[in-house]
Amino acid sequence: MKDAPELSPRAAFVLALVLSLLLGVVDWASGYELQFFIFYFIPITLAGWNCGLARTLGVSALCGGLWISIDIYSGHPYSSWLYASWSALIRIGSFLLNGYSVARIKNLVLAERQSAAELRHSAAEVKALKGLLPICAGCQRVRDDKGYWLQVEEYLRQHPDALQQHDGYCNTCEAKMLRDAGIEVPSGAADRGAV
Repeated sequence: MKDAPELSPRAAFVLALVLSLLLGVVDWASGYELQFFIFYFIPITLAGWNCGLARTLGVSALCGGLWISIDIYSGHPYSSWLYASWSALIRIGSFLLNGYSVARIKNLVLAERQSAAELRHSAAEVKALKGLLPICAGCQRVRDDKGYWLQVEEYLRQHPDALQQHDGYCNTCEAKMLRDAGIEVPSGAADRGAV
């Protein structure tokens, strides 16, 4: 699945500011009876996903300031200044919390994508290394995971995905080469690696 192209942080920030101001104008024109506060989450979320935490909190504060200003200048009657303050604090708090949450989620998504990419890369390396086949350069026998030397055909039946890699000489071939070169081989050295 391809990711949708993202806006640049600068373009997203400008778009979030413009949307906030347009919402403010619509909110002011509609008066205090028609509530538009939930729509302020759109530019805040846009900024949170594309702009980073600092700009997101700036857009959140702008939306909160716009809402309070519009609420005050539209003549919204409150029975007490405490209710007006409570309403303003709840909205500003929700704007800031939304902005913080979206920016945090975006950072977590990016970190998860990076971890997944690193894990895929590591798994590919392990698969490639696991498939290497330690093979004797002399007799072409293969050393298994337990250190025993097997015939190639037997090893490949047990490990069909193995790749060949020369891994020196098995004990038998090493002893034979040393004898052929005139070097004394300790007794029993060739038998340790025999199949």
